[in-house]
Amino acid sequence: MPRAFLVVMDSVGIGGAPDAGEFFNSEKPDTGANTVGHIAQSCPHGLHMPVLDGLGLGAAIRLASGLDAPGLGSIPQGLWGCATEVSQGKDTPSGHWELAGVPVPWEWHYFPDTIPAFPDDLVRAVMQAAGVAGILGNCHASGTEIIARLGPEHLRSGWPICYTSADSVFQIAAHEQVFGLERLLHLCRTVAPVLHRMRVGRVIARPFTGDAESGFVRTANRRDFAVPPPVPTLCDWVQDAGRRVHAIGKIGDIFSMQGIDDVAKGSDAELMEHLFRAVDHAEEGSLTFANFVEFDSLYGHRRDVEGYAKALEWFDRQIGALLPRLRKDDLLLLTADHGNDPTWPGTDHTRERVPVLVAGYGAGEIGKVRFADVGASVAAHLGVPAQGPGRSFLPVR
Repeated sequence: MPRAFLVVMDSVGIGGAPDAGEFFNSEKPDTGANTVGHIAQSCPHGLHMPVLDGLGLGAAIRLASGLDAPGLGSIPQGLWGCATEVSQGKDTPSGHWELAGVPVPWEWHYFPDTIPAFPDDLVRAVMQAAGVAGILGNCHASGTEIIARLGPEHLRSGWPICYTSADSVFQIAAHEQVFGLERLLHLCRTVAPVLHRMRVGRVIARPFTGDAESGFVRTANRRDFAVPPPVPTLCDWVQDAGRRVHAIGKIGDIFSMQGIDDVAKGSDAELMEHLFRAVDHAEEGSLTFANFVEFDSLYGHRRDVEGYAKALEWFDRQIGALLPRLRKDDLLLLTADHGNDPTWPGTDHTRERVPVLVAGYGAGEIGKVRFADVGASVAAHLGVPAQGPGRSFLPVR
């Protein structure tokens, strides 16, 4: 029985979104943003990604945006194309839900980039749930910057640090020992329904440790409390067919554990180890759904072009080692959920098309497809009924 491995390279966009002009960074439209293409142009000798380029990455960039990315000029040996999103957001839930066959049927709520950023009734709800007399932050901020700036006051007052970004998120940072990890998780869990009714996509617990003298460091105990998908997704389709669904990275959080059997978390290096183990041991007929977030969180938002390039090349080497371990009937599909061009103004995601690279179905061009077609194609490979607007682009074996 065939298995499927759906791997999302978080924010690895390839430009060319037809509606990019409707999305903005620092008041500049995303028209022309191209995450992989611009990173390749910024490298002295282009990007060295022979494995993904061999599957069709360079060809997908040319198809999506017309750009010839330096270093990415191989003749594709895999099934390749690019996908376009229809959901009105360039955020994590929108991209992943639509890749799993479910375009988002509403517009997310975003907080204004003002001080304060949050309405009074929301602040009161947080204060009541936390049992405190106030909150810190109440603004748009970088997570690492705001804990460095407000961490000492947080330790003195015991007030949680609340902030947001250009995404539809409400983030609460607190010290794991002084405030307490379980208390932070309980706080986020308690206020999440309030935010979800506002159509805010995620409430994120951001625990950290340290002190003013040695500095503050975020821990790996982040937890997302996301709005559940409105209808069954690919994960549910597979699970309803009696198959197992394994989540790697933040997939469980993104889908509120709907249709998920188990979750493995960690750094991207640790997540890659989990992916290797899944390829070696996952059951017949199963879906393994993975997200590698550090392209986005460590390099895209921080506009670190060099770091992003090194992460892409590291990922390429890992996939090169993974491919020979796939079984004859396995499907490996590599894609992304949005862009985050590190050469672009601002710190927000960028509206872009994304690559669709398939190992296990020979070579060929699938053309320009929809995000929802990814979920339908994975379902077709596994032989489970699909719902929603997507259509499989896989050839008959």
